Amino acid sequence: MNSLVSSLRVLLVVGMMPAVIGMMPAKAEDSAMAAGPAVVAVEPWQEVITSQIEAFRHKDAKDALKWAGAGFQAAFPTPEAFFVAIIGSGYAPIMESRSHSFGTFEKTGEKVVVQKVKFVGTDQSLYEAFYQLAEEPAGWRVQGVQLIKQNAIGI
Repeated sequence: MNSLVSSLRVLLVVGMMPAVIGMMPAKAEDSAMAAGPAVVAVEPWQEVITSQIEAFRHKDAKDALKWAGAGFQAAFPTPEAFFVAIIGSGYAPIMESRSHSFGTFEKTGEKVVVQKVKFVGTDQSLYEAFYQLAEEPAGWRVQGVQLIKQNAIGI
């Protein structure tokens, strides 16, 4: 009987592997992959990231730039110029994402943090981004983002 149960388990696991692999987060810390657009932020910089992502999703250039660091704000004459530059730089998957979730973070200084964020695109593509934020006089602000497309499908 144990042999039959073990064989059935193996068949079940092997048969489901393609679907399960695409759904699995890279690490246990990332297992909170959001099923919808609502994301609960825990850290203050996560609230900033969510606010900027929501501004991008709503095509609100002014609000998106508000959450960027002082260097970005000084570099762009208008919020629209910032928005166009972000799209042109390959960050449209963030703007077009249907959900995001927070992974691990690392404080790299007293007022600097790198936060991992996972995105599910409208076509179920998965992306991983590393946000660098710094605490400025106005609060936590995004200093830069590195976006990487994953070889997986999200649900």
